Amino acid sequence: MRMRAGRLQGRWRPLLGVVLASALAVGAETMPGSQDTPIPEAQMGTLFPFVEQTARRSELPLSFTQPRFGDLESWKREARATFFSLLHYDPPRCEPRAEVVERVDCGEYVREKVYFNTTPDIRVPAYLLLPKGEPRRRPAVVCLHDHGAFFAWGKEKVVKIEPEHPALAEFKRVSYSGRSYGDELARRGYVVIAIDMFYWGERRMLLPTDPPAWRDREKMSAEEVLAFHRRSGASTPLVGTGLFEAGVTWSGVMFLDDLRTVDYLVTRPEVDPERIACVGLSVGGFRSAHLAGLDPRIKAAVVVGWMSTYGEMLRDKLTSIGFMKVVPGQYQYLDLPDVASMLAPGALMVIHGQRDGLFPPDGVQAAFDKLAAVYRKAGVPERFEPVTYDGPHEFNSAMQERAFAWLDRWLRP
Repeated sequence: MRMRAGRLQGRWRPLLGVVLASALAVGAETMPGSQDTPIPEAQMGTLFPFVEQTARRSELPLSFTQPRFGDLESWKREARATFFSLLHYDPPRCEPRAEVVERVDCGEYVREKVYFNTTPDIRVPAYLLLPKGEPRRRPAVVCLHDHGAFFAWGKEKVVKIEPEHPALAEFKRVSYSGRSYGDELARRGYVVIAIDMFYWGERRMLLPTDPPAWRDREKMSAEEVLAFHRRSGASTPLVGTGLFEAGVTWSGVMFLDDLRTVDYLVTRPEVDPERIACVGLSVGGFRSAHLAGLDPRIKAAVVVGWMSTYGEMLRDKLTSIGFMKVVPGQYQYLDLPDVASMLAPGALMVIHGQRDGLFPPDGVQAAFDKLAAVYRKAGVPERFEPVTYDGPHEFNSAMQERAFAWLDRWLRP
């Protein structure tokens, strides 16, 4: 069986490269390795000067670095209120109405599969990992999965489920050193939760014209997984347009699901509501930056592989943004590091690979500088830590251990 599994995984490695190429073709956020693809000087060509000038006019008036702000909490109230208004998504609040449908003994922890409501209309699937040991309230981590141009699985990218499809195992080998970092955190004593993001995993888009085989992802062949990911990547502009025309934003749906995940988490008696963190790679890092900035219940966060100022991304990194991350009008008020800095005085670590071509080096450094300035102004400079590695777009085992130590320092499992 070991030989057969090895052959299957070997077969998947070239196919994942093809998935990457198809994602680039439709402008989706790409998988690790895409940083070597040549990018034009200005992706918008002759239209770029207008866009650049428009962006330069913004003074980012809701940044905490502005002289008019002195009190951290009053600034956060004003900045959050403006940001939430830009999401154009404010569904009625509701009780989670959680249902545990499965419990699995994983040795050092128990894994529950749970469904709960984030809105009256949306019910999300999640895995909850509960460490064994003496009954007590423990710190919790919201583990936020990536994009990766890999749509068939979501929460399973960060939580181990056996048997694991060869395509998923290969993806995790490339992106996470083959580890399920949610399980690693559970072994360290953290309660862990991971949901499927809208458009991923159990929430993936299926069409009447799709091949019947696509409905059972565990039985999909290499060619079928590849075809599904190609179609899913190509369909993101359609879905984004549909959401915009319905009067909402994809980013609003994404962020609110994550906020409501914390709502469910604090209902659990195993969780200490004063010790909650979030972690994610890529779009998971983007989600982590926003959950940390928008939810005052988050006390520590790790953002991996998604931090830059937006102004520096406009020239040749627009494909790193895509439909699902757009917040219309945001740059009139706040930049990405401004949003993440709303975590202060909570502890923020940002990890970046210097060979990650999804982000401009100047933009990454400018974001680091702004975050450091906010934390200095807030009087807690030690609670922001930028970390760089000589590596690509990934959350490898060394990065994970660094992130875990950061969480241990501030949350004490």
